[in-house]
Amino acid sequence: MKETWRWFGPQDPVSLDHVKQAGATGVVSALHHLYRGEAWSLDEVLKRKTQIEAAGLDWSVVESIPVHNSIKLQTGPFRQFTDAWKDSLAAIARARVNIVCYNFMPVVDWTRTDLRWRLPSTGCALRFDVIDFAAYDLFLLQRTAAEQDYSAESIAAARARYDSMSEARRNELERTIIAGLPGAEASYTRTTLQNLLAEYAGLTAAELRAHLIAFLREVAPVAEELGARLAIHPDDPPWSLFGLPRVVSTAEDVRTILAGVDTAANGLTFCVGSYGARADNNLLAMVDEFASRIHFAHLRQVVREPDGSFCEAEHLRGSSDMVGVICALLREEARRKKQNSLDHEIPMRPDHGHLLADDISREVNPGYSLVGRLKGLAELRGVMQGLKYGIPELTN
Repeated sequence: MKETWRWFGPQDPVSLDHVKQAGATGVVSALHHLYRGEAWSLDEVLKRKTQIEAAGLDWSVVESIPVHNSIKLQTGPFRQFTDAWKDSLAAIARARVNIVCYNFMPVVDWTRTDLRWRLPSTGCALRFDVIDFAAYDLFLLQRTAAEQDYSAESIAAARARYDSMSEARRNELERTIIAGLPGAEASYTRTTLQNLLAEYAGLTAAELRAHLIAFLREVAPVAEELGARLAIHPDDPPWSLFGLPRVVSTAEDVRTILAGVDTAANGLTFCVGSYGARADNNLLAMVDEFASRIHFAHLRQVVREPDGSFCEAEHLRGSSDMVGVICALLREEARRKKQNSLDHEIPMRPDHGHLLADDISREVNPGYSLVGRLKGLAELRGVMQGLKYGIPELTN
């Protein structure tokens, strides 16, 4: 597998030199200064590619081209933004960056309730607490009819949690949920979030799924013609937030997406942490079933809790069989290589590392500090080398 590293551009506190020091050879990046749905020009794409290559690295994956909310709603100027997305895809492909990770999460991107959850190790992790989220939704945001989405038990627990919060904690919780995490498409105030949620009122899962398939029918043929591969990222967390449907959360969702536009260009980002946040997702079965359409892998772990909350775990110690997933992906690489496939190598990156050591006192992008990801990459690299040594056919 190709070892890659997410880099948020020249303003990232983790430099390209740090990426090289970690041992990665590829970079996962995007044009975050062009993140409002406008088309990326070839000049801008080449500028970023030149920066990466000047450091002796490859731009392996674009993560992400944002999908404008009008596309998800199929309203207003959605055709204009769909055309802009295709133009961005064309610019990327002309620059010979051939894998594009994207997501179709409505309104909010990946979401957490705590960015510095203290661990027994004294490091810090990202965490999603379902009661904290409900407390925000019900009593701070005061979303219309929000109580319909929670059980009486959850509402009572959220009320108690909210009442116990200081004003500072309430403000911190709101910032964490709606201010936008690294790579997210948008940042909101309480009012702008409420307004956008109103635009989505009444949208069903079936409708959002149909809009995704309609979008893919537009962009996947373009990707196929350009020799590019699309890799949809799962919902994070993989269930409804703010009463909104999410349609990239389960194996059945994936089957629908891949069958809806049945071309190799329409593929997956297999995120172990996102899919693994649901106990009903059998990750090893999913890798086996969808292996030929996995174009990119996020190797991160979570520890699931009984109420559905989860915390980012060490890369090899969590609720999912990371070693089994890596072994399955290496088998798929060996299969592709045996068939002389040009895309036999699957890019992977360590994701959402813990906040450790000197990084605790530094300003870093939440989940994207240096030391935690370096530790994770080293562990994952050790697993890959050990598997290849113990199972020789994985190197064929």
